[in-house]
Amino acid sequence: MTEVSSLTGRLLVATPALADPNFDRAVVLLLDHDEEGSLGVVLNRPTPVDVGDILEGWAGLAGEPGVVFQGGPVSLDSALGIAVIPGDADGGGAPLGWRRVHGAIGLVDLEAPPELLASSVGSLRIFAGYAGWGPGQLEDELVEGAWYVVESEPGDVSSPAPERLWREVLRRQRSELAMVATYPDDPSLN
Repeated sequence: MTEVSSLTGRLLVATPALADPNFDRAVVLLLDHDEEGSLGVVLNRPTPVDVGDILEGWAGLAGEPGVVFQGGPVSLDSALGIAVIPGDADGGGAPLGWRRVHGAIGLVDLEAPPELLASSVGSLRIFAGYAGWGPGQLEDELVEGAWYVVESEPGDVSSPAPERLWREVLRRQRSELAMVATYPDDPSLN
């Protein structure tokens, strides 16, 4: 797979036809996509668990709502940190404890002291688990029409209203996808 065809840093937006309850109206940020498979986190599944309850040192850097998000159905006992570093991190180099994924979005080393990133982080989200696909699996789902692929924006990671993210991402598209944002939660009631 060439770099041009990589979907790393883009969003997968679940189509209304996607039947898997793990991904109903999900917005997934792809953190890695290559010939070995794909890995991402669901951006719009907040849990009732406060970040401070599991990663006390990182709680002060977590954006609102300051809760852990369910990143996907795989490895729910593991945590991933995603942070947006505003400005041109390329100019001064990436801060210690942060690895760029796409643009201003990057992975946080949650084993590092939070103080390393405190002055750089614009927003931080903590995810329990992730979404993963084996080689060719995501491509098959794309052909089946399970996902829309759209560009991400740094604000998607830190949306203060994650329950509205699916509609907001679709609404900002400059195509017929904007109309999908009006799709009813339960089409049988239409």
